[in-house]
Amino acid sequence: MEDDRRLSNPAEGRTDAQQTFWDHLDELRMVIIRVLIVTAAAAGVAFCLKEEVFDIVLAPRTSDFVTYRLMGAEPFALHLMNTGLTEQFMVHLRTAVYVGLLAALPYIIYQLFRFVSPALYDNERRYATLLVVSGYTMFMIGTALNYLLIFPLTVRFLGTYQVSPEVANMLTLQSYIDTLLTMNLVMGVVFELPVVSWLLGKTGLVSAPLMASWRRHAIVVILVVAAVITPTTDAFTLMVVALPIWLLYEVSIWIVRITN
Repeated sequence: MEDDRRLSNPAEGRTDAQQTFWDHLDELRMVIIRVLIVTAAAAGVAFCLKEEVFDIVLAPRTSDFVTYRLMGAEPFALHLMNTGLTEQFMVHLRTAVYVGLLAALPYIIYQLFRFVSPALYDNERRYATLLVVSGYTMFMIGTALNYLLIFPLTVRFLGTYQVSPEVANMLTLQSYIDTLLTMNLVMGVVFELPVVSWLLGKTGLVSAPLMASWRRHAIVVILVVAAVITPTTDAFTLMVVALPIWLLYEVSIWIVRITN
């Protein structure tokens, strides 16, 4: 009876045993098509809302940004420039695709989970749901933390740093956008560490004492990873990126301890 529940596919109203490889492939093709359509539509909407999107994207370049106001930062403004004929259009297009993908991410996850879940037992489906929801939540938290804290601190420090008052900073739009999108993606992925640790702890592959005993080695690895993923080469940005990762590692130890 349990096997019948596992093999049943509510979306198609028939069992996996009755479906051929090509039936599954056709289902996957439809999932991919739906995902691409929704993502393209969301990206198109973001492309049309150019002013609204770039008001948000470019907000951290001035002292009016919420993070700077809470910190009581001195007034400043970074002036961005364009150096290529097609650069502004390509930046607009790339940003719209990123925003569209971010907006469509819940639908993408839902479609993929809907495709896979019929092959899972009930208890496996519950764990998979928890894993997917927590993974998405942590990714969005990492992205939000980067936009609200890590990226603004990086921009303010590097954008206003001068070796001499005679040397003015001239930042390109492409450099600004590339740094923001890269750090958003990286911090979203890095924030999956507690979720991965929970999964490894649930399967018994890691334990809290083991992670605690390797804390010093983990700090070295975190610094190396932060140096690799940091788009700039300064020590300030390195520490700003490495600190949240180290805190995530400590939280992961606590999560694994509870799981075990």
